[in-house]
Parts: sequence; C-alpha cells; structure tokens
Amino acid sequence: MPQEYRQILQHIDQPGYTPALECYLRHGGYAVLRQALALPPRTLPGGQVLSGPEQLRQEVMVSGLRGRGGAGFSCGLKWSFVDRKSGKPIYLICNADESEPGTFKDKQIIYKDPHQMLEGMIIASYANDVHLAFIYIRGEFVEGARILNRALQEARAKGFLGRNILGSGYDLEIHVHRGAGAYICGEETGLIESLEGKRAYPRIKPPYFPAVLGLYQCPTIVNNVETLCAVKHIVARGGAEYARLGTPNNTGTRIVSISGHVRRPGYYEIEVGKVTLGELIHDPAFGGGLREGRQLKAIIPGGSSAKVFKAGETFKLKRRGPDGKESVQEVALLDLPYDFDSLIAAGSMSGSGAIIVLDDSTDIVAALANIADFYAHESCGQCTPCREGSLWMAKALRRLTHGEGRPEDADYLAHIADNIPGGRTICAFGEACAWPVQSFVAKFRDEFIARGAADAKRRAASGRETAAPSGPPHPATAAALAQTPAE
Repeated sequence: MPQEYRQILQHIDQPGYTPALECYLRHGGYAVLRQALALPPRTLPGGQVLSGPEQLRQEVMVSGLRGRGGAGFSCGLKWSFVDRKSGKPIYLICNADESEPGTFKDKQIIYKDPHQMLEGMIIASYANDVHLAFIYIRGEFVEGARILNRALQEARAKGFLGRNILGSGYDLEIHVHRGAGAYICGEETGLIESLEGKRAYPRIKPPYFPAVLGLYQCPTIVNNVETLCAVKHIVARGGAEYARLGTPNNTGTRIVSISGHVRRPGYYEIEVGKVTLGELIHDPAFGGGLREGRQLKAIIPGGSSAKVFKAGETFKLKRRGPDGKESVQEVALLDLPYDFDSLIAAGSMSGSGAIIVLDDSTDIVAALANIADFYAHESCGQCTPCREGSLWMAKALRRLTHGEGRPEDADYLAHIADNIPGGRTICAFGEACAWPVQSFVAKFRDEFIARGAADAKRRAASGRETAAPSGPPHPATAAALAQTPAE
C-alpha cells in the first residue's frame, strides 16, 4: 500500500512540537551541523586531500538531490558551478518566496519547523564557504518572517550562528528579507534583483548565471526551502544512503501539496517515484478520493503553470525492465509515478509539487480564466511577448466568462500562447503563462468553442455585436469570422 515517508516532516505535526529552539534540540536538532563542522580532512587513494566542506559537497552530488523549487535541477551540480577562484565572496540565498498557485509545502516548514531549515542553510553555507546568507521570504508570510527572525535570534544566542560557530572557527550571518508579494521573485535572478533593492526584472543568462554573477555580481547559490532541509538529511544519512530513497535519478523524498476537489487536501511527504498520481488522489493515506458522486475531469500536476492532464489520458513512456533493457509501455494517467522524469515524459512537469485536482463540476473555461488573470497580473513587463501576450489571453478568457466570447477564441488563445514561449523571453515566466493556455485549449477545445458559439448566438439573437478582438486576429480564423452572424 502507498504510504508517506516522513523525513523532513518527521516531527512537524506531532502533538506538542513547536518552532522553538529548545523543542528542536530535544528532537536532535543541530546534531548534524556539529557532525558537518567536525569533519576532518580525508586523503583519497591518489593522495588528494578533501577538506570537510569538499566532502559535504561530494555527498550532496552523490545523493542525486534535485531542486524542490520547480526546475528539478541537480543541487550538487549547481553547487559545482560556483566560481571559487575569483576571490569574491560567495553568497547563499534561501528562496522562501513560495508563489506558485497550489503550492503550500514550504510554508509548513517555515511556520512549524524553522530551525530545520536554518540547520540545512548553515550546513550548505559551510560546504560552500559562504559567510553571509539571506532568506528571501514572500511578503504575505508575515508571521513566517517573525518566526524566522525569532529562530535566528535563538540560534545566535546558542552559538549556531555568528562568529566562530560551535568553536569551529567558521563565521556565518543570515538575514531575513521580505519581498513584496511578486510571483516573478520566485525566479532566481528576479529574486536577486529584488534583494539588491531594484525592480525584480530577471537577468539575461548568459552572462548572469548566479553561480558566477549573482548577488552584487558575486558567485551566488539560490536553493529552495525544502532543498536546504534535504541537505541536512543527506549529511546525516550519507549521500549514497540518501540515494536509496526514491527511484533512480529521482532520489530522496518530496513534499507534495494536494488541493482542489479531494476529500483530504493537504501536504504529504513521499519517496520520489514510489507513489502514483492515482494513489496520491484516491488513496485514504493521501487525497482520499473525489467528493461523493463526482468523476475526475483533469489534474494539474505541478502548480498552475504545469500543463494540465485530462482524465483518461494514456502515455507511451520508456521503461527499464528487470533485465536492464528499455521498452516503450503505455501508461494510464493515474498510473504515472509522481517523479520528475515521468511527468516530463508525459508532457507536463512536477514543478513545485502542487497537485490540483479538478472534478466534473469544474467550469474549465472559468478555471483557465482564473489562472490567466493571475499571470497577466504578475508579469514583470520586461519582455513584450509575455507582457502583451499574457494580457491578451486574460482579456479573451474574460470575454468568454462574461458572455462576450466568440467561436474562434479557442484558436485565438492557442495562437497567442504558441507565440510566447520558445526562447522569446528572458525568463521562464513566458512559458509559465503560455503552458496552461496551450494545454487547456488543446485538451478541452470543445468547451471553449461551445462557450464562444453560445455567446455569439445570444448576441446575434439580441442584435448586439461582439467585442473587438484583444490583439491581432488569428489568420487561420478569417473564414470563421466572416461566417459568424454576430460579427
């Protein structure tokens, strides 16, 4: 039977467990930090000597840990890119700007177990010769910022932060920086710009890869809250042992946020790839199934920017058998393992680990309109395709949800969405706003056409003309426009 594997969430929901340092210490807190700081140099067979920090970086690489913020990039590889020869200071930033709609896992850690996150940050900072680190927290997490500042004060008072941490000779200071509630600050270079006190315009990469030119044009590591918590457990277990959790190339545990039309919305920690989408939605240990009398209509598997899956879909995926040989197998939607690679192969992504379940009571057009409004509002406006395209899509969907739709709006939406991604924007926000529209329209096209046709019919009956298109007309719909009575 599928079940949770609570590692990061091991203590969080236990009766009497609090964010206070004394409670964390009673549960073994900061013991791993002591272990990390006390690592002696190790001589390899070839005579090379690895320092304690180098050994920690190696363990993270061996663990196979992939970032839990959305992109799923190798944490060890990201650390290996850091410019350690320039002589500039190296900074570490904890990205606590949890902004992806449907995602609420990091908030649980911040509010309920802040010292676990701090311990992971301190270990990661020591491993990378960082002496000044920042926690960039979402502006709406007002109480979370208070909790973190209180936790930092407690850690300093006990010698876990500041000068000469635990007598090791290592110095580190951490500061909390509150954002202003901008989704774009979840993108690491936009976050860095904001942290420097500037407007959060993402930077062009190259040359501004944070590992080389990040905060104050110095080498910078940006890791997610959950990722940094995992670092603590990697050091405690050892990289190879940690890699035994989960599945190949999808190691460790992952916290998923399940919301929408399920009986038990909440956050759950699983071994990556050991539980399927269907189990996460229907099993009593997780989502508990749909509401009585309802059928599954769609799943957004990785936060609102992930491409939607339609109920009943099947996918042809490569699978490796017991003999090690690969074969192509047909996998049903609900049998998809919840891991990075399977969801990408199926045409979407696990993103921030947010699963949004939509049953057959869902108005798909209204759901997409809600998502599009969010992205139109959150675009930083730096790139024309994203700035204009997100607004055009939101306007078209607003028409469709307010009785002003047109039969050709499905094609119109797809045309706009297809012209935003593909390297036309500086950051991935363009993809984030386009992917939902592309997938919703492709998989539920009949609902968009029916809505537009019904609106056009009502307007024709009342003698009203439709609103003008929001943006340039789609060339492929000229014939349809000419034949629509309401036009």
